[in-house]
Amino acid sequence: MLLQYAPMADPIVLDGKTLARSTEAGIAERVSALKARNGGCTPILATILVGADPASMTYTKMKGNACRRVGMDSLKTELPEDTTTEELLAAIDELNNNSDVHGILLQHPVPGQINERACFDRIALTKDVDGVTSQGFGQMAMGEPAYGSCTPAGIMRLLDHYDIPIEGRHAVVIGRSPILGKPMAMMLLNHHATVTICHSRTRNLVDVVRMADIVVAAVGKPRFVKGDWIREGAVVVDAGSHPEKCGDVDLQAVIPRCSAYTPYPGGVGPMTINTLIFQTLQAAEKAAG
Repeated sequence: MLLQYAPMADPIVLDGKTLARSTEAGIAERVSALKARNGGCTPILATILVGADPASMTYTKMKGNACRRVGMDSLKTELPEDTTTEELLAAIDELNNNSDVHGILLQHPVPGQINERACFDRIALTKDVDGVTSQGFGQMAMGEPAYGSCTPAGIMRLLDHYDIPIEGRHAVVIGRSPILGKPMAMMLLNHHATVTICHSRTRNLVDVVRMADIVVAAVGKPRFVKGDWIREGAVVVDAGSHPEKCGDVDLQAVIPRCSAYTPYPGGVGPMTINTLIFQTLQAAEKAAG
């Protein structure tokens, strides 16, 4: 027997933009309190950008702006397109050894000549506020303390805020990237969902998605998830973002069928950045004892 959400005439809009804005006030208060206890030392997020990809430059700037809105600082490291793995590792080591830096973000993706996984894993676990290291993923999956990968962690905060039931529900995650699909599945599993991970080799994908109480689209294809894939009353989370100014979900077709959904824009994206600055604050608080 399928567990079902009750269909709703007016589905809940999982408004990440509003939630992120409302939580920034609380973050700012904690930052001020930390500075007062810590001799005025400001929490710092270090960002590393390799190359000049316009989208990556925009995302890095947005993260710096978010830090400043809550009274934190950002430290930018910009490296040329031809940077080697060894040079990037050295830059990460420098930030690991800088006691003024509380969190490190390596902007994804990096140029093809760089071993991205080796560079992610070089980030100190205590500063892995973007949740990208293998050790951090392992601890999170085991239910141990760790900073979760920011997009799935932001999604979990969004679902919690809107009281979306997870326990006992069947969640389908479309996508298996190491910083989105896989940690998303583990976070849902840790909250007692029954989880199916789908990917490019999944057979009968549409039939699998139609069984879901919760659908998380993280496949990286514009408007990939169609309206008739969603069964009545499901919750739909769109974790995609594309130059076509759309996500991974054909929202106009999906909205009439679901009980709750994330809009695009203003759904998952703002929660990703909000989670990054929140976890940087947590790292700064831990460093201050």
